[in-house]
Amino acid sequence: MNKQGDFFNEIIFYPLPKNAYFCIGKNPMISIFDDMAQITEAEVQRMLPLVDEQRRNEALRYKHLFGQFACLKSWLMLKDLLKPLGIHDLEMGHNEHGKPFLVHHPNAYFNLSHCKNGIAVVVDFSPVGIDIERFRRNDLALIKKTMNHFEAEWIRSSANPIETFTQYWTKKEAVVKLRGTGLFDDLHSILDGNGYQLETHVNREKGYAWSVAYTA
Repeated sequence: MNKQGDFFNEIIFYPLPKNAYFCIGKNPMISIFDDMAQITEAEVQRMLPLVDEQRRNEALRYKHLFGQFACLKSWLMLKDLLKPLGIHDLEMGHNEHGKPFLVHHPNAYFNLSHCKNGIAVVVDFSPVGIDIERFRRNDLALIKKTMNHFEAEWIRSSANPIETFTQYWTKKEAVVKLRGTGLFDDLHSILDGNGYQLETHVNREKGYAWSVAYTA
């Protein structure tokens, strides 16, 4: 199969349930939440006592309801994924690029992501990254800045350029987050496939895509 076919053979199209848990092989463990009708002040107030002081203060620094909700909800999703592993202490540290890690459980890796249409959380026993993005318009300047020639051509010729761009973008973000170096990587060549696996999913009904990058 050619390079184009190989790339998009990874993509699985199906509707996600409101709060789904996935296992890709043995790992990673993934939680996706997209019932955004739950974003209410009452739900934020309900969740506040369920998180530690550090996360509560972080959530309250957001001025808008969505930021507060996403901050709290992603934390509780993370707690749910870690609980079966016997991990209850979620004290956080950060590496030199700002990527968080569990101070007392350095061998348990996690990553969080959210957009207006959903929240994604992943846990694994090796470095991992996840990204979720809603479908939205992109301009030629952004494509040129973030995509190589092959990727830009594939987006341009796609039946749904917005959806295709979003798939590519979530893949690149997931790999960047797996590496934990921030946006210092060359986005044009980051999808080289060296040392990691990628899974990408699309929810057309809810209008988003998400990707997870994990070590092979």
